[in-house]
Amino acid sequence: MAATKTKKAKTAKKSAKKSAKTAASNGRPRKPARKKRRRVTAETMAAGQRDISVSEFFAKNRHLLGFDNPRKALLTTVKEAVDNAIDACEEAGILPEIWVHIEPTVNGRYKVGIQDNGPGIVKKQIYLIFGKLLYGSKFHRLRMSRGQQGIGISAAGMYGLLTTGKPVKIISKVSVRKPAHYCELQIDTKRNRPEIINGRGEGVDIAPGEKGRKAIEKHGIEWIELDHGTRVTIELEARYTRGRGSVDEYLHQTAIANPHVSIHYIDPDGNEKDYTRVAEMLPPEPREIKPHPYGVELGMLIGMLKETKQPTMTQFLTKSFSRVSPAVARRICEGAEVSTRARTKKIGRHEADLLYQSIQKTKISAPATDCICPIGEELILKGLHQVVPGEFYAAATRPPSVYRGNPFQIEVGLAYGGAAAASRITQETLVNLIEETDARTLRQFIITTFDGLGTDAADKIIKEAGLKTRISPGNLKVKQVDKLHHVMQNINLNSGQNMNVLRYANRVPLQFQAGACAITQTIMSTNWRSYGLSQSRGSLPRGSATVMVHMASVWVPFTSESKEAIASYPEIQKERRLALQAVGRKLGMYLRRRRKVKHEGERRSIFLRYLGEVATAVSDINATDRDDLYNRLLVVAKKRTVEADMKLDDRGRPIEEKPVDLGDNVLIVDPEERLLQLNGNGVEEEEEEQ
Repeated sequence: MAATKTKKAKTAKKSAKKSAKTAASNGRPRKPARKKRRRVTAETMAAGQRDISVSEFFAKNRHLLGFDNPRKALLTTVKEAVDNAIDACEEAGILPEIWVHIEPTVNGRYKVGIQDNGPGIVKKQIYLIFGKLLYGSKFHRLRMSRGQQGIGISAAGMYGLLTTGKPVKIISKVSVRKPAHYCELQIDTKRNRPEIINGRGEGVDIAPGEKGRKAIEKHGIEWIELDHGTRVTIELEARYTRGRGSVDEYLHQTAIANPHVSIHYIDPDGNEKDYTRVAEMLPPEPREIKPHPYGVELGMLIGMLKETKQPTMTQFLTKSFSRVSPAVARRICEGAEVSTRARTKKIGRHEADLLYQSIQKTKISAPATDCICPIGEELILKGLHQVVPGEFYAAATRPPSVYRGNPFQIEVGLAYGGAAAASRITQETLVNLIEETDARTLRQFIITTFDGLGTDAADKIIKEAGLKTRISPGNLKVKQVDKLHHVMQNINLNSGQNMNVLRYANRVPLQFQAGACAITQTIMSTNWRSYGLSQSRGSLPRGSATVMVHMASVWVPFTSESKEAIASYPEIQKERRLALQAVGRKLGMYLRRRRKVKHEGERRSIFLRYLGEVATAVSDINATDRDDLYNRLLVVAKKRTVEADMKLDDRGRPIEEKPVDLGDNVLIVDPEERLLQLNGNGVEEEEEEQ
């Protein structure tokens, strides 16, 4: 038996060697022996699992918060700090004044400093506000505010720490008599908590008065002397550019939607720009409301029932929700076949589901709208007139409405007749833009840099300048740049210019993901041809027009955490469309009136061209007085073309007889004033001449 086994083993070895030789002779490599796979047990898998802090998650997924590239990171940092500063000032009843300073350091890094004249921050809260993600006072309350999630400014500090390794520097002062507090902190991303670097982990108090000023100078602390306020300084890896999607554009648009705010801006090149407030009164303070029953989902209702301290269902419904009276609470309970005196702690999932279904079927009044604060038509006109050149301005504010139980309000402003941004640019700025751009072609540079310029306008500029569309902007020679600037200054772009769209949510400009935003989609679906503008199907209208759309709400439905685009809801789309149609009708009336005046003026010029010859011929035939006949014919011609003499006041109403009302909230600019706007001179040059 043993001999048989040995013989079989030898035979197997020989066959294995033979097959190996055959494989080698055929040129095929031998397959390596398979390793035995190591089995992972449930215990070893459990040992590798741990909690993930929210700061650690966003440190790896910072693109979700708007820090996906250096250019966008700079804008997001300034945006979050400025929004928080304006919110703090408004809540304290202080007219906001903001200082923004961007300074280049080394190797593509920038130091960003934002200071406000707000109420300041108490010492204990400084560390949590700037050093902990998802910490704030706005998430759980239903009232209009710029910030919502308690992430923005702390995420900016975390991004600065990740890219430069430097902490966030904060100085805050609550009173002229109390010491200011200065600290340098960084976020511990593993635990989502702040770490104080200076003052042995407690920061430094700076005494008021002369002693404090000397301490600020000694330690090199950046601070503009104020009685109260906060300044935050963050150094981060960034990229500064001008044009579309830049910090300059963000501040420009912020001044439009916030005419009560003063902004002092110093860019990385040291240029200073001031946006002076045009309104000396704060907007009304929005009030906090309770959630509306229509905006509560089943899971949220079950959670509220578990956490409530109200003993009965009637008390729970009336005290936890807005617009629910005892009578409405009784109807909800009757529809769910639940007793009004039922104990809330004994309500199970089935009863909660019946309550939820009954809420949807019960007629409940819409929530109060004093929780939102629209800009207002008058201030929209002032803001647009201050920043956007034009000859005609109109504004419309829709009545408050509701989506998913959340109140909201839509506002629209429109400016018409302003020159394109490309025609107002200086040669020095154009050179800087060309140096900073990352566009591959000149055509792409023009489209992405200047608002309102589409492919047709870009091609028109390039053709007039005698350049090639696919030439790189960086390869342009000095003479070519001069020619390009000359063409941009003198070419008529009204036919090739697209409508410039300014999007706002709770007074905050939205600068990215325009194509994914419901605001842009509503504008493109509106028929602007009936209002005097040319438009292709499924695209923005063409013409020298700027439209701003503002949504004010207790909870804006953003498409992502970076708050760059608004989601589409039928209720919101309807209100937005009606507001756009309201300003469109006013624009159509103005354009028709202007065309009529132009037409009558052309008719009069034709009459005047031949009146002299007609008067001479008739006087020769009839022997009448030529001068008397000419004057009588002139009176008839002016009477027939009286529309040519019509002038409109700043509200769009004719100054002459035959009043034609264009409606309220319309502003028409005098041609001389518009010329000053386009030239960038304004009041400053007039004062210098005087």
